[in-house]
Amino acid sequence: MRRVADPKSIADKAPRVERRVALVVVGAGVTGVAAATEAARAGVEVVLLDENPIEHDLMAMDVPYLFGGRMSPSLKNRALALQRVAERDAGLAQADETGVDVQLGVSVWGAFRNGPTVRELDGPMLGLSDGERSWLLGYDRLVVAAGARDLALGFAGWEQAGVVGAQGAWSLLSRYRALASRRMVVLGAGTLGLRTAALALEQGVEVAGIVEVAPEVPGDPAAWRALERQGVRAYPAHTVKAARGATGEVESAVLVRLDGGGRPVAGSETELACDTVCLAIGLVPNVELPGLLGCRLAFRSALGGFVPETDPWMETSVPGVFVAGDGAGLHEEMLAEPAIARDQGRLAGIAAAASLGAVPRSRAEARCADLAARRGAGPREAHGDWRRWLLSLIEAGGWDVTACRCEEVTRRELVEVQPPRYLGPRFPAMRARGLATLLADGPVDPDQVKRLTRAGMGPCQGRRCREQVALLLAHAAGIPVERIPLATYRPPVRPLPLAVLWPHDEPEEMREHWVAWFGIPTQFAAQWKSGPAEPATAPSPLAVDK
Repeated sequence: MRRVADPKSIADKAPRVERRVALVVVGAGVTGVAAATEAARAGVEVVLLDENPIEHDLMAMDVPYLFGGRMSPSLKNRALALQRVAERDAGLAQADETGVDVQLGVSVWGAFRNGPTVRELDGPMLGLSDGERSWLLGYDRLVVAAGARDLALGFAGWEQAGVVGAQGAWSLLSRYRALASRRMVVLGAGTLGLRTAALALEQGVEVAGIVEVAPEVPGDPAAWRALERQGVRAYPAHTVKAARGATGEVESAVLVRLDGGGRPVAGSETELACDTVCLAIGLVPNVELPGLLGCRLAFRSALGGFVPETDPWMETSVPGVFVAGDGAGLHEEMLAEPAIARDQGRLAGIAAAASLGAVPRSRAEARCADLAARRGAGPREAHGDWRRWLLSLIEAGGWDVTACRCEEVTRRELVEVQPPRYLGPRFPAMRARGLATLLADGPVDPDQVKRLTRAGMGPCQGRRCREQVALLLAHAAGIPVERIPLATYRPPVRPLPLAVLWPHDEPEEMREHWVAWFGIPTQFAAQWKSGPAEPATAPSPLAVDK
């Protein structure tokens, strides 16, 4: 009997991994290095991935942090950036000595596993890129130690170069030694703000002031007194009204005093000369990869928002996937004491090794017991502070301030569910649309709002507006922010040039019949190939000699 092959079948055409390893650790901060080192010492084959040094073009898009255009030209020297990153963390050399395959400058743009809609994969895999090419790496166990990113809240003029996030400033100051800043104003006087100000002073950047909406400095009193002795001034019960600059770069920050109700006091403006405004209001756990893999996420305000649910071993709801460090949830204690994140990394590394049978479970239990006493939920929830900051910025700057910088969507356009102005005139149906009409159909859905307004669709992929959008929607709808679902993630979770993704990951035989995979062969047919043929009279002006 003759066997007939179906050229449209996807059998044996699934993407192939270049390599499969026992354990992949994503993120080479203190947490990831600790996890990788512990597992390698147990005899596990480990690959440690980190996207630093980040491509200069990605930094210009504020990915993964809010760099705000404050990068010095030295970052264009890739070799120099790599050297500085490698020198910054002595743990990388220790990990390498224990046998960890350390790969710097490699970003993870996707995570894939079999599930209800995918059956053909050989096993779980990650999509990787080094800026030159893309490939797939398979794994048996995965530890995500991807850290946290900056919380961004907008104000008039925040689109200018010089408005940076605390994580972006920290990375440029310490990891790259490339922050092009001379005089900084810090927004937020909690642990994050005080730590950022101290590091800036240490690196020779003048701190013009620390602004806080609360009536008192909420951060550690000893840390604040140390800054005060160096001449730093605090502005409690203040917010920022605008960042000013005549050349597209920040030249000053206008502050305004707040009354007991959080409203600006008329005539109380203070203008501070500066070239940098640093947002140190809060940090948000990076949960893109757990989200892509289907890990169960829960809202925990004291841990920074939506975080993966984990057992005492740092394992998520997806077997074999562990999270640790800031990406598992962060709080004031973790910011003040990095050893907490390091211990979580060690635990995740030991737990992954134990699940592979490389170490006795009793050893992992001992690590778990040691960590349990230190893994608190933080002294208070974060979103109340974030909401107070946002309301103060709305009171000071109004509703016509940009919320999504990539797509130029204002706060007003967001809550009125209007498309950005650059798309041209709005039809009556668009003008009649608003948050109230969406609420009449059901709960607020940020994915729906994203499609209708384009907020979050830009190259930063929502990293500068995701939390701000949720807070604005919750405020406008009059509901707690925890009732706003987390907007979904889809690969690539890092901006990638098409030349990197295509055609390396798609074989020729799949491209030949790709429209048929959807079951509607004519859906993507060219217009001139469908419908009845025209009578053959005069030659078409579009005809081309063969």
